[in-house]
This record gives sequence, C-alpha cells and structure tokens, in this order.
Amino acid sequence: MRFLPFIALLVSISSVPAFGQDSCSFLHQQTQAFSDAGQRGDGAAMGKLLDLNAIFFNETGDRATRADMAGVTPPPAGTPVHTITTTDWDCHVYGDVAVTSFIDVLDPGSPTETKFRSVETWRKAGSDWKMIGSETLTLAQDPDAVVLEPKTLDEYAGSYVAANMKFTFVHKGAELVASLNGGAESAQKAQSRDILFTPGHGSTPKVFQRGDDGKITGFIYLRGKSSIVFKRVV
Repeated sequence: MRFLPFIALLVSISSVPAFGQDSCSFLHQQTQAFSDAGQRGDGAAMGKLLDLNAIFFNETGDRATRADMAGVTPPPAGTPVHTITTTDWDCHVYGDVAVTSFIDVLDPGSPTETKFRSVETWRKAGSDWKMIGSETLTLAQDPDAVVLEPKTLDEYAGSYVAANMKFTFVHKGAELVASLNGGAESAQKAQSRDILFTPGHGSTPKVFQRGDDGKITGFIYLRGKSSIVFKRVV
C-alpha cells in the first residue's frame, strides 16, 4: 500500500503531456477555424474566439480590436472565398496559457500563393480558450531565378563600399558569391540582369548600376527606407 502515492504521482505526471497535447490539438483546430472565418468575413465567429482585450496586429502592422474583428462582414455575393491552410504548427502550454506559432498558406499551390507567419497567445478561462494576443508577418517569397552567362557574372565580381561596410563578390564556378566585411559567403541569384538577391531574402535585392560605358559602378541594396548605396572600389 505504501507504493500507491508514488504510483498516483507517476500517473499524474505522465498525464501532463497528454493534457498539453490535447489542448494543442484543440487550439490547432481553433486556429484553423479562425483563419477560415477571416476568409469568409465571418466576424461573429472570430469574435467568439477573441478575448475582450485581445491585442491583435495583422500582416500589414495594423492593430485591430475585438470589436473591429467581430464587426467584419462577408464580402459581396459572388466574391471568391480564398482557401487558407494552417501549417508548421507549434504549441506549448503553460497552465492556463498557451503560445502557438504557425504559417498560414493562402491559396496553396496557386500562382498567388502567399504565406503568413503568426505567433499567438491563448488563455483558458473555465473550459474556454480565448485568444489574447496575435501578431502576423507576411513571409516574403523569393522571385524565380534566371541563369546569367559566366561573362555577365564576371562583371559583378569586385568590392563595393558604403560607410563602414564592404561587400565582396566573387565568381566561383557557376555561382556568384558575396561576403560582407569578410564574413561567410552566400550564393547570389539573379532575378534579372543587374538584379541579384540572396536566397531567402528576395525582398531585399541588390540593384546594380552602370556608367555610360556600361561598366558596373555600384549597387543599391534595397531595404525600403533604409536602402544603402554601395560604390565600387575594385
């Protein structure tokens, strides 16, 4: 009989992961339902899943309140409803709070496929889970790469400086690689002639500039308001 408390404790401990897994599976369903409701314009369904004081930022960086979300209405009749699928699901439960991350894929497999990364926080009150926080970012997708002739890649090889930064481009085999301030090299892909990007960072390309003689004089590292102009030195 003296072993019963230990056995009871062991059973209790072993049941914790199952509880967390069950909660995470349920929240995955709730998250998919929330995303689906957003595509249908079903504000009532979204409102039911949101805490009254939820902090919600969408992919454009705009903040929305629960009232804003609950007030969403369906689009006009005949408007196509997009398909959205919740993928890359991750979830951790801490008592009555859960933190989740996932990627929503809009119109998967289509030419207009778009991906959004979200991190959300849920709180359990009684038997109900309510979303208390959400932030979403659009995942930039690289453009299709084109193959440039070796002699064109040779034109980009050299060093370029801006302030205390130095980019060096080297033509190695069939690739052009770049390093910043002597750091690790990264392969460069071409979106078109004179527009290069690092795989995984296609939204911040390097746009090369040429002089009147057609030779490369530098490039603009496009980073929105923080774009940087590099001048060729070698």
